[in-house]
Amino acid sequence: MENLWLTSLRLHRRALDLSSVQLDGSHTLAKNGGAAISYQGRKAGRTTKALFLADNQGLPLAVATPQAGNQHDTFELERVFAELCDLLKAAELRLEGLFLNADKAFDVSNLRQAYARRGIEANIPRNRRSADWQTDDDTPLDPELYRRRLAIERLNA
Repeated sequence: MENLWLTSLRLHRRALDLSSVQLDGSHTLAKNGGAAISYQGRKAGRTTKALFLADNQGLPLAVATPQAGNQHDTFELERVFAELCDLLKAAELRLEGLFLNADKAFDVSNLRQAYARRGIEANIPRNRRSADWQTDDDTPLDPELYRRRLAIERLNA
C-alpha cells in the first residue's frame, strides 16, 4: 500500500502545491479497537493519534504510524516527524527550503532543531505553556503564511 501511495505522489508531483506544507495531528476515538490504542481520560475512551503532513491545498502527503492515545502530544514527536520526512524523501519530494506550518503543540526545541537539520523553515507560534519552551522572542512567525494551516484542519475534519 505504501508503494502505491509513493508512486502516486511521484506521478502527480506537479499537481502538488509545496509552497508550504502543513503539519497537524489527530486524536481519534477507537470504538472498535485496533493497533496503537489506549484509554485517554480527556476523550473518555480508548483513542489513537496520528500525525499528518499536507500540501498547501490540503492534499495529504504523508501519514505517520498511529500511536496510542494516552501519550502526551509531544511523545516521540521527533521520531514520528522523521518518519514523515522519510516518506517524502521516498516519494522524491525535496525537504530543503520547505516552509512548514504547525500549531503551538509543535513548538518543542528538539523538534525545531530537527526541522533545521533538514533545511525546513518552521512557521510555528511560540507555546509559552510548554515545559520545553526555549524559543527566543525573535523567532519569526509569518501570520499570512500561518493562515494556510486551515488546509490541514479541513483535511482532518
